Amino acid sequence: MDAITSRENKWLKLFRAALRGSGPKSGEPIGVEGPKLIEDALRSGLEAEALLISESAERDAEAILRAASDTEGGVARSRILRTTDKLFRSVAGTDAPQGVAALFRQRSWGLEDVLRGVGEIRGVSPLAIVLAGVQDPGNVGTILRSAEAFGATGAVSTRGTADPWSPKALRASAGAGLRLPVLRGMAIAVLLAQLRIAGVKIYAAGAAAADAASQVDVSDEEELRGPAAIFVGNEGAGLPAEVKRAADATLTIAMRPIVESLNAAVAASIVLYEAAKQRQSELRISV
Repeated sequence: MDAITSRENKWLKLFRAALRGSGPKSGEPIGVEGPKLIEDALRSGLEAEALLISESAERDAEAILRAASDTEGGVARSRILRTTDKLFRSVAGTDAPQGVAALFRQRSWGLEDVLRGVGEIRGVSPLAIVLAGVQDPGNVGTILRSAEAFGATGAVSTRGTADPWSPKALRASAGAGLRLPVLRGMAIAVLLAQLRIAGVKIYAAGAAAADAASQVDVSDEEELRGPAAIFVGNEGAGLPAEVKRAADATLTIAMRPIVESLNAAVAASIVLYEAAKQRQSELRISV
């Protein structure tokens, strides 16, 4: 195919919307930028709809095309698109673009996938991280990266949370958001009801409070071994009242009283690390 030379080309418009937006709506493609993230997405089984290569990035594209050839779907030759460096910069979502980007078809995950996990995690006790109003895409991505690192079976982002498939969140997750089962935009009330039906214990990650559910230090060696869903709240307001009321326990992190609270991603990472310590024989990981 000839190189794309018009800014108004329909494919460039699709890439621009995907790489500079706040996350795809239902049915829209996921925009991924950079050779490492694209290769990871291909190897995780995501289906590529199109690949865009700038004139200076042909060498990086070779590795991506090799990775694509090893997958079931690959990338159709008619969807391998080329353009100038200048036009690529006009669609890229980063300040220093690496010259390659891809559009991927969304996976359709359900709560059962989030609780069951995939790959080597599949079959262990459910451990879901729930992002309830986390608004910073960087925090969302960091939480997903920690979730994958410490053996979570999946993640749920409730309404009002930054999209885990937004470009910024995907970069912060180092691709974990493309590999981990992620359920987006779920209503909290529906999620709480479904977790109860599934027999999953509900934990609120937050500061100790007089009116909170039973409070448990996250380092308790028995607490997080069973089926668990850990809710992490908004950076400023914390968890919604309905989560606090429904929680079986509030997980607290011991720290110096001079510090009022921890960043949402830091707190979630500590909790997930402690869960991994308790589950390390089941997960076959060393922490």
